[in-house]
Amino acid sequence: MMKNKNSAKIPDEIIVNKIIVLRDTKVMIDKDLAELYGITTKQLNQQVKRNITRFPKDFMFQLTQEEKNELVLQFEHLNTLKFSPTLPYVFTEHGAVMLASVINSEKAIEVNIQVVRVFIQIRQALSDNTDIRLQIEQIKKKTDNNTKNIEVVFQYLDELLDKREKLKPRTQIGYKISKQKS
Repeated sequence: MMKNKNSAKIPDEIIVNKIIVLRDTKVMIDKDLAELYGITTKQLNQQVKRNITRFPKDFMFQLTQEEKNELVLQFEHLNTLKFSPTLPYVFTEHGAVMLASVINSEKAIEVNIQVVRVFIQIRQALSDNTDIRLQIEQIKKKTDNNTKNIEVVFQYLDELLDKREKLKPRTQIGYKISKQKS
């Protein structure tokens, strides 16, 4: 497939900033996806409704009023949602992939591939962080054990010092220097 000379790649940072976590799931709002695909939110949602069987609940869900209000407060670019009478839909990574099959434009396909790659990068980064956390926990356990061992050594040293202090002073054995009379 030849790339359109007019199509410019969207910076990954823009896509990353549009991915939010809701209900413990990384999602993108219909408004943001429509903007990325170069269509209106209405067009995006019409295509989704025409193909609703492709979007089960783990691919797409509608926000509650409370979630919508919270997003408007948290994300400045979503301020326009404040005045919308409808509750927006959000799409998981799989839902975003499915959108490519219902929105049939070259730009939508290109952007969709990029969105999927960004989701994969985020998943990889989270996986890398998990590995680092596990390694840190192992190091903490080792240092905790070392700390306990050091405390035991100091306890033994304290006991030995206590025993030493309790012993009667010993008389010195050896030659005594006598004072000479002159």
